[in-house]
Amino acid sequence: MPKVKLTERVVARLPAPTPSGKQVVHWDTELPGFGVLCSPSKASKNYIVQRDLPPDERTCRVTVGAVAELSLEKAKQLAAELLLEMRRGIDPKRKVVIPTLQSTLEAYLLTRKDLRPVSVRMYRQIERTLKPWMNLPLHQITPEMVEARHHEIAAIIGKDGTRYSGTSTANYAMVTLRVLWNFAAERTPDLPPNPVRRLKRGWYPEPRRTRSVKMEELPKFYAAVMALPNPIARDYLLLLLFTGLRKTEAATLRWEDIDLTERMIRLPAIRTKSGRKLDLPMSDVVRDMLVARRALGNAGFVFPGRGASGHLSDTVLPLNTIAKATGITISAHDLRRTFATVAAGSDISVYALKAMMNHALGNDVTAGYVQMSAENLRLPVQRVADRLKALCGIAPISGKNVRKLR
Repeated sequence: MPKVKLTERVVARLPAPTPSGKQVVHWDTELPGFGVLCSPSKASKNYIVQRDLPPDERTCRVTVGAVAELSLEKAKQLAAELLLEMRRGIDPKRKVVIPTLQSTLEAYLLTRKDLRPVSVRMYRQIERTLKPWMNLPLHQITPEMVEARHHEIAAIIGKDGTRYSGTSTANYAMVTLRVLWNFAAERTPDLPPNPVRRLKRGWYPEPRRTRSVKMEELPKFYAAVMALPNPIARDYLLLLLFTGLRKTEAATLRWEDIDLTERMIRLPAIRTKSGRKLDLPMSDVVRDMLVARRALGNAGFVFPGRGASGHLSDTVLPLNTIAKATGITISAHDLRRTFATVAAGSDISVYALKAMMNHALGNDVTAGYVQMSAENLRLPVQRVADRLKALCGIAPISGKNVRKLR
């Protein structure tokens, strides 16, 4: 096929129908893969693009438009865009809707009907961390962009007054992008390889967190909790300390989850992180606190809040108040770690501790035989509570004598 520098004048002079009676393509010397196809039987000429598509290198030819309908300048512009797509393995002949990051996120969340609300919120964090990319077609997100944005997030987050680690946020943003990309790739075969692969050796290290309330600090920490002016926040933090519940599981407790007669907290599987239901016996401290709260009335949630959720959702203020009074800076989740640390030294079995924390018992042979019922946990729960009471300096509390809480 002949090659020539295509200009408006050259294109106008190309013969059609062709003298040979065969199709002839005149390829442009300036934009490889772009040319003018002249018909052997009609006086028609069309701008076309052609190249081999990866990964199988099959040849693909696409018509850009008729010479009579497009200027050469416009045809070359469209051709360049098509050739770029074809270079990425996208066949323009296939009527495939190229997903954007936003549309992929929505499709993923719609498909994953098993996700809990807290998980949905975690996925939607990329609408903040990857905001500039949300309306981009996925194939426009390159490995170079991923690497650069990963560094940017780590440098920005954490310096804006939030309590979150920049490196952890950067890692989580790209983990989410990787999940969404793989989801889209199952439905859009022409997507390039996952660009998050660039971070194979570039992830930020995330040491396991170990922060908790030290045992020698428990008396002043407990005193500061009980001195909080907000009784809802006070009782919420008390529950976290004496049960080891996750912060969201505790905050979303409803009175229908509380069985004061059987002295049991019953959390359905749909509201636990592990996806397993939790039947947790109440210690004397927890029962007395819940009895006092129930006497105030039924607001639906055990720890009601003024926000749209209807339950307590922010513990920053009370924890900051405690930090100022005691010098002990912790998060709500650190109380779960505190509970586990105290429980581990309370002469209970590791299986009881795992069951109280709603962790899997394990997949070893012995764990397969262990069945931890709620009643099996009643004695271990009280033993941990007694240990915590001693460490906090609380006088023994009788379950029959309910203390009036302020």
